[in-house]
Amino acid sequence: MVVEDEEAQKAEEAEEELEAVPEEEGVKEETVVEEKPKEEALAEEKPAEEAEEEAVPSRKKKEEEEIVEERTYTIPLQKALVRPPKKRAPRAMELIRVFVTKHMKLEMKVSEEEEEEELPQLVISTEVNEKVWGRGIEKPPRRIRVRAAKDKDGNVTVYLAEAA
Repeated sequence: MVVEDEEAQKAEEAEEELEAVPEEEGVKEETVVEEKPKEEALAEEKPAEEAEEEAVPSRKKKEEEEIVEERTYTIPLQKALVRPPKKRAPRAMELIRVFVTKHMKLEMKVSEEEEEEELPQLVISTEVNEKVWGRGIEKPPRRIRVRAAKDKDGNVTVYLAEAA
């Protein structure tokens, strides 16, 4: 109650000061913004922070739920060596695309009913790309170990299985 009385007194003093100042031409009246005590300001900020913290775990749960199927494959890339030296790494990337499309049953056919919907996509991570291109265009690896994850929409993402 003491705090409320002090705030009421401050508000009355501010109004008296505004009335005491004579109005000049071109000068507009000023409005007084009351400052809230620090405790009230902190109390208002905490619920906002708690709401943000609660939102983050729900996002993680959504990401975990989206993965329907996950498999680890060792993809042979020897066929890439049959190509001329300057076309081997691009051929290796194409072999990865074909292998994952076949083994993860990625539907590329479009029926009349599915024409309106988006087709499932195949996404190859930068880690896999860097591993294939790491020794240059002429010397891709003989095989590569990948982890393929399929989400609920049918999109497949390919990650490097080893952590290096």
